Amino acid sequence: MEPSRRRILSLWFPRLAAERVLRHARGGAAGLAGPLAVVGDRGGAQVIVSLSAAAEAAGLALGQPLRDATAMCPTLVTVPADPVAEGAFLTGLRRWAGKFSPWVAEEPPAGLVVDLTGCAHLFGGEAALLAQVEAECEALGLSLRAAIADTPGAAWALSRHAGRGVQVARSGDAIQQEAHATRSRAAKRRGWEKGGSLPVAGALGDAGPRGVIAPEGKMRQALGALPVAALRLEPDAVEGLVRLGLRRIDDIAVLPRAALARRFGAAVLKRLDQALGLESEPVTPAGAPLHFAARISLPDPIGLLSDVEAAVDRLLPVLCARLARQGRGARRIRLQAFRSDGRVEVAEVGLARASDRVDRIRPLLWMKLGELDAGFGIDMLRLEAVEVEAISPLQHRGPVGEAAATLARDGAMDDLLGKLGVRLGTEAVTRFHPGESHLPEKGAQVLAAAWSEAFVGEWPRRGARPLRLFRPEPVGAPEDDPTPPARFRWRRRDLVTRMAVGPERIAPEWWLDDPDWRSGPRDYWRVETEGGERLWLFFAHGGDVTGGWFCHGGE
Repeated sequence: MEPSRRRILSLWFPRLAAERVLRHARGGAAGLAGPLAVVGDRGGAQVIVSLSAAAEAAGLALGQPLRDATAMCPTLVTVPADPVAEGAFLTGLRRWAGKFSPWVAEEPPAGLVVDLTGCAHLFGGEAALLAQVEAECEALGLSLRAAIADTPGAAWALSRHAGRGVQVARSGDAIQQEAHATRSRAAKRRGWEKGGSLPVAGALGDAGPRGVIAPEGKMRQALGALPVAALRLEPDAVEGLVRLGLRRIDDIAVLPRAALARRFGAAVLKRLDQALGLESEPVTPAGAPLHFAARISLPDPIGLLSDVEAAVDRLLPVLCARLARQGRGARRIRLQAFRSDGRVEVAEVGLARASDRVDRIRPLLWMKLGELDAGFGIDMLRLEAVEVEAISPLQHRGPVGEAAATLARDGAMDDLLGKLGVRLGTEAVTRFHPGESHLPEKGAQVLAAAWSEAFVGEWPRRGARPLRLFRPEPVGAPEDDPTPPARFRWRRRDLVTRMAVGPERIAPEWWLDDPDWRSGPRDYWRVETEGGERLWLFFAHGGDVTGGWFCHGGE
């Protein structure tokens, strides 16, 4: 028995961005009525990147400037493009398509490719499978163009370019080109060849699938009449071929391969061979994302803190074991308590260092369990590691006792940072690191303690610095005398100098334009007044702005 030939399903959603917005609007309190356009930025201009069926019926086109579109259709509703949300929506469609085959890959921005080899018979054949796909997409409110062929390249070409006068030899196996509802709009096919919009899809009815099902082994006949753009070529290559009169795939398939590659590059031959099945092109499905969660369903609602702690004690070892098997550690843990009245209470904690140990996570969760409102009882608890990182064993060199002490000290610090983060917020716990600058205000940088490593080593010495630094404040003293003043006025107070130590010359960073240092080089003095104040004064020699005496810090 001969092995089954490879069969590929290509799904193209030509109005994906616009119909995603329409679905969201229908799910909300108010819907969107009338033509809709999704607007994006291309070369600094606002252009249309996706249209609803009503907007296409109004004569609008993709790539049209927004001002022209609004002039043609004053009732046009526009929304900005959201590539992240559209990508997430396409990922959701990929998960939906997994019901037809385990081998599904995304073709951004609006396509999917499915390897149907050995799967079609489970749905009653290719025609029945394609009809089911189209019916479900129609129920989802999505426009769809689909095709089944032997190769990903052929399926891609047929799904996006079929209906342009494709002629396929009929030798025994009939090819389902299009349903009557699509063929009745033959006049609009001329617009497709010019890059125009797709017709509005009609009802499925009893005409079978509207997509293209190419017969096995007939890729050359199925693709011959399609334009060369159906080979997924670069725009420059398509333009060069069309300029020479090579408009169809048949036109380039009969040319000498060496001359074709020499004139237009090897990519043209590669795409042609992939579409015809002469060169393999695998379908690489997206791997399932790592998901770390555990849940427990309770036979009766619970409300006591001790019962919640006991349930969490059963979930934590399961979650940590899953993390350990994958070599991951949790940085943020979320506990969801599903109440009997339908509400969900959430407790979330962060860790200073990724960990898969129960004894590290439990104390942090225990600090948050008291904040949960059990209401009339909790029916289910779900524990999830929402942020994970790869962890690896640490190799400690040196004496065994010193290594153990270092590990214990680091672990104790991580536990302390985690507890402070639960009480105060992870970003509220900070630490200082030395900065790569000789300027006083840039000599240290403040980093979140949970997301940075402690500085190890001797702190860089850049001269004596006060305990407090603030923005330079003007000091009432002679502006033309660089020696420390005997008397000066600062913060509405008259002060008398008892002792001054210095100067320390600090020049600005000439490669940066810092507004605070436009007064030129500074001479810093440590000044002690008769009243006991210890101030850090400097005399600015003047640069782009006038200099003089300023106070920069104190003790």
